[in-house]
Amino acid sequence: MVRGSIKRGIIIKILVACSTLDLKYRLGCTPSWWQLLKGLHEIGNEVIAVPYLGDPVESLWWRTYPNPCSWESQFYNKYLEHKKKSGTLSSHNETSGSLVNKFAKYYVKRKWQDHLLSILKNEKDVDAVFIMNIPLNHIKGIADKIHQEFCIPVAYYDGDMPTILPKYATARGFKFNYYLDADLSEYDAFFTNSKGVISDLEEMGGRNVHALYYAADPVLFTPVPMKKDIDVSFFGYGDEFRENWMKKMITLPSEQLSNINIQVGGKGFDISLGKSLQIGDLSYSAFREFCCRSKICLNITRWSHTEVYASATARPFELAAYGACIVSQPYNGIEEWFENGKEIVVVDDESDVIETYSDLLSDDETRQKLGMAARNRILKEHTYHHRAKEIVEIIT
Repeated sequence: MVRGSIKRGIIIKILVACSTLDLKYRLGCTPSWWQLLKGLHEIGNEVIAVPYLGDPVESLWWRTYPNPCSWESQFYNKYLEHKKKSGTLSSHNETSGSLVNKFAKYYVKRKWQDHLLSILKNEKDVDAVFIMNIPLNHIKGIADKIHQEFCIPVAYYDGDMPTILPKYATARGFKFNYYLDADLSEYDAFFTNSKGVISDLEEMGGRNVHALYYAADPVLFTPVPMKKDIDVSFFGYGDEFRENWMKKMITLPSEQLSNINIQVGGKGFDISLGKSLQIGDLSYSAFREFCCRSKICLNITRWSHTEVYASATARPFELAAYGACIVSQPYNGIEEWFENGKEIVVVDDESDVIETYSDLLSDDETRQKLGMAARNRILKEHTYHHRAKEIVEIIT
């Protein structure tokens, strides 16, 4: 148990401050936040959510309070998007005296602190505060203030590891350096999607640090029967940090295997994808159809994730929940989630890619067994009910 006491055992009332609740901002974590909050609700907890970017979005699974800096967050997000598109986004190695950080320290933090304390006073019986992917240095000291006034645990979850760390953030185009002058020690528990960075976070002051991997809602990601008319598919945004394996798993096979069709969904690809068919961005409903029409679904993840041990992304869990036959590039720590050869197929090099595609495309039964085994693993260990229970057990 962490700071404070919770009277209701494993059923709690939890205030969640998260990066955003609005899918229109296309932040990669948002669909997972929806599923996690839904999971917290479905195992019996009461969830209250407040977004850091944009306005709140009501749902059947949580209720909301407004964003105290709504218009400021939307204005600044548009400004940074423009800077990013024009290639003029500033370095993330900012000083604490930069205009952005002064604004966050003297304006944003004050408004957020007053707002969260007001919510806690209004609600009277909140058991814990859970913060997800809000820039740590924008809210420095708020957790300590909550401890002083309410004596309840405050936990933080960073779902962007390891790429949010300073050595990766600039290349990925992140808008904030979360960790400049941040104080990780003020949190009673610190969750991360990467087991490989736990020691780094502990060295930075994090206490009670735990891996909390992505997962999938098996109801939302339910496979639907469809004609398998796509041989190999991939969906993603951008090719940064994965150009090499996109070439090996998409470009070269599309040129060397004339009898198969490879389709690519998403956007932001600067490298040549050979003879594959690029179909553009997809809605979440269209993504389901895309996966369920595919005989093979590819997991091609950025090397920052695949090289740092057990650094989870949402994609393999989503594909597995759809019962897809997944082929992945080498991924350090993937055995934490799926068994190679039984629930997923990991290829070693470009020749192995060609051989694997040829073998799987000619063997319907093996593909079906791989997909069924992958979905069963999701149901057994990797739903958001599992993740929600992990959070509650740790913070209580």
